[in-house]
Amino acid sequence: MTNSSASISLRIPTFDDVRTAQIRISGAAHRTPVLTSRTADGVTQATLFFKAENMQRGGAFKFRGAYNAIAALDASARQNGVVAYSSGNHAQALAYAAKLQGVSAAIVMPQDAPEIKVAATKGYGAEVIFYDRYTDDREEISRRLAAERGATLIPPYDHPDVIAGQGTAALELIEEVGEIDMLVVPLGGGGLLAGSALSAAALSPGCAIVGVEPEAGNDGQQSLRKGEIVHIPVPKSIADGAIVTHIGVHNFAILKGTVDEIVTVTDAQLVDTMRFFAERMKIIVEPTGCLAAAAVMHGAIACAGKRVGVLLSGGNVDLKTFNMLLGSD
Repeated sequence: MTNSSASISLRIPTFDDVRTAQIRISGAAHRTPVLTSRTADGVTQATLFFKAENMQRGGAFKFRGAYNAIAALDASARQNGVVAYSSGNHAQALAYAAKLQGVSAAIVMPQDAPEIKVAATKGYGAEVIFYDRYTDDREEISRRLAAERGATLIPPYDHPDVIAGQGTAALELIEEVGEIDMLVVPLGGGGLLAGSALSAAALSPGCAIVGVEPEAGNDGQQSLRKGEIVHIPVPKSIADGAIVTHIGVHNFAILKGTVDEIVTVTDAQLVDTMRFFAERMKIIVEPTGCLAAAAVMHGAIACAGKRVGVLLSGGNVDLKTFNMLLGSD
């Protein structure tokens, strides 16, 4: 099953759009640190550079794309507000970005979204509308809501301005550490991976680009191998930010020509990686945020002897869940 019928009207972002996004979000988004670990380098026999988007405003990389997408709206569209759907990080990011820019926001969130993400979204002033992720169609609900209100729908990943904004994280990473041999990026709907691919291809030619999904939801891996978007049932994984049924059409248009490989990791490997970051690097990274690092640390990708950029996409996990996961074994 594909979504290729939409391809005629697609506006595919380029690296120029990433550069424009960098200017738009400057002063609003944090330029997050790049962290290193001799222990991690020793385990992998590589030189790793962790881009710490868990320290981004709103606790995840999503703030970049959300802020850029709202900043790109004209005055009329801003007056009518924005609508989004998200399991949490895009919800928080859009709510916060909207608040900073004086725009109203309504977010469609699953009933089982992490409490910390729901609370933060409401705390930023957004209206939250709940749905059942296993029986309801969040995209249809959001489209209807946007149409009723005359608002602009800003999806979490399948949007050119969102993709361009997300690409600024990899742009900053490569600006700071120089050319790299490999860039490893978490993959859910594809916004971060697509944007990162644009930056890596422009700034570090020859860099291998690898996406990482939870084992239970490898729709991206299947799509890349098949050459078309594959839809899957709603997966179940602790990586709640990567629980999607398919990659976005804008995203796949970029990924299919730039990404070398998509690999998967298990929930147990995500927990082990969370523990590593907490114990050895003294940072909190949520399960989804650990996808890329888990693949590198557990050997899903051959990276020995290479300079490897690793994106830590977020840190929004409540302490109750964090303690439960780390105490689970």
